[in-house]
Amino acid sequence: MSAVLHPSTELGQVSLRISNLARSARFYTEVVGLKMLRQQGRVAELTADGKNTLLVLEEVEGLVQQPERTAAGLYHFAILVPDRESLGLVIRNLVAHNIPVGQGDHLVSEALYISDPDNNGIEIYVDRPRDTWKRDAQGEIMMTTDPVDVEGLLAVSEGKEWNGLPEGTVIGHVHFHVSNLQEAKRFYCDILGFELTAHYGSAALFISAGGYHHHIGLNVWAGVGVPSTPWNAAGMNYFTVVLPNDEELEVVSGRIREAGLVLEERDGAFYVKDPSDIEVRLVVETTND
Repeated sequence: MSAVLHPSTELGQVSLRISNLARSARFYTEVVGLKMLRQQGRVAELTADGKNTLLVLEEVEGLVQQPERTAAGLYHFAILVPDRESLGLVIRNLVAHNIPVGQGDHLVSEALYISDPDNNGIEIYVDRPRDTWKRDAQGEIMMTTDPVDVEGLLAVSEGKEWNGLPEGTVIGHVHFHVSNLQEAKRFYCDILGFELTAHYGSAALFISAGGYHHHIGLNVWAGVGVPSTPWNAAGMNYFTVVLPNDEELEVVSGRIREAGLVLEERDGAFYVKDPSDIEVRLVVETTND
């Protein structure tokens, strides 16, 4: 059975476990540039366009912080901005808040890396035009990590006003430490239907729908066989795969059930866990996923 996701499949909202909602809400609004959409109890939803939730923050009492690279789970989630001017304004705002910033030009994109107060990894990036992406002899999309043209980003944003992340900002991809790369590939490619786009050595894979450079990164940089991130530790509750229609949801759900996996329905969405206990939320595209 050939399992390939519909090419218009995209990612939607991400949910994170954090230890202090007020602190994290302040970070994600003032530093990252999202806007508060709604808050109820210990849960807050943040948005870029004022309508669609991109990030859900859940305060968990007694939350612990897992030491870096000791468990399978979130490496980073990635916020995609629509243009270089927006990324330049992000740099200016991060500098104004004295935030340590990592960076990488990946040929297909220009990216900044930061961490939230609970050490959840965040990438903020802009894509280069798809027609400039190059492929190697094996047909894989060529990506690397070179220095970002920070001066160019500052120049293109010179004199512009920071008003937070603009409309058109989306969740571009997610990247995980996993305990077994081949098991992860089987789940995400053979069952869900993502397609392989690139290898990074023998320890990382990049996969996507519709020819994107990657919607999901998978690596064993934390070590093969590492345990899953416990649910009382900071990290990701779930990420969302947005399918274009009910028919596609039924096809994907069928593959999940045929593989003998548990598919749980709650709050109008379907949830399934990957081999590293990372929860995938499946929804059908609407104006607000």
